[in-house]
Amino acid sequence: MNYTTELEELIDILIKEGGSDLHLSVGHNPSARINTELISFLKKPILKPQDTAGFLQAMISSSKFAQFLESQECDFSFEVKKTRIRGNAFFQKGNISIALRILPQIVDLKELNLPQIVENFARKEQGFFIVVGPVGQGKSTTLASLVNLINQEQKKHIVTIEDPVEFVYPVGNSIIDQREIGIDSSSFENALNGAFRQDIDVILIGEMRTHETIGTAITAAETGHLVFSTLHTNSASQTIDRIVDSFPAQGQAQIRIQLANSLLGVFSQRLIPRISGGLIPACELLINNNAVSNLIRENRTNELDLLIETGSDLGMIDLNRSLVDLVRRGEITTENAFLHSNNPKALERML
Repeated sequence: MNYTTELEELIDILIKEGGSDLHLSVGHNPSARINTELISFLKKPILKPQDTAGFLQAMISSSKFAQFLESQECDFSFEVKKTRIRGNAFFQKGNISIALRILPQIVDLKELNLPQIVENFARKEQGFFIVVGPVGQGKSTTLASLVNLINQEQKKHIVTIEDPVEFVYPVGNSIIDQREIGIDSSSFENALNGAFRQDIDVILIGEMRTHETIGTAITAAETGHLVFSTLHTNSASQTIDRIVDSFPAQGQAQIRIQLANSLLGVFSQRLIPRISGGLIPACELLINNNAVSNLIRENRTNELDLLIETGSDLGMIDLNRSLVDLVRRGEITTENAFLHSNNPKALERML
């Protein structure tokens, strides 16, 4: 089998069917995630161990493949016919499995059906803005659109720190340097520490995995940088708790103070099946102000949800209100609204 040609064919099928993910696993037909459902390509042969190994070797360099055999897992990205793909390879039962995700083109935030107020965070001079949500909910796409908005409107030095590099930005008004962990830097911490000596205006951190990375990101926001990043959390209040709890107990009071001072906002999003086909986002937005800052500083994050619910005149967005709006516009079903709500009882009262 010519794995490069076969891979291109599978990705062509995935794109034509409007799929998001491709799974290559021994003992199964190649399978795709299409509108949240996992569909098997039954006309394709069931994969053998040599097939998944062959596919992976067609996607990554020989040196990275050697590293993968040693570490037994790896993240990577590549391009097929001008389509960016993000991948993760891992072992299961001694065999190689591969999960691939199609990365959409960088588009305007309006085309993502996101609220216009999100654009405001791309025009800030400094601070910390976090996009959160479960895996596969479009966080990276949203951040890429924010960075590209800066690239279109302003002359800035932007550095992205990613593992792997996902989106490739078009030439614009800004200088965008993209650093990939394992190729351009040994770790997120080292790359972030280096950023303080690189005359950077904007920093995008692909993912905050350790409290050292989080701490350095907050320090960067405090010292005049605009910092964007993501976390796999479900809400703004949970995000604040996750950040603080990642630090040793003796350092949590200090990080609450730093976060209260540097945070711009927390944007949470879910991609929900649309009645007419495809996916549409439901959102929650926490905007930092004096009241929010005081709650963070005083460790009263359980009260943040109420501030969001009552803060619509300040631009805040409550997830349940976002879901109700989508239901009333005929975009999503009531059933899917309840499935994606953090507070179904409150949602029931609103519908």
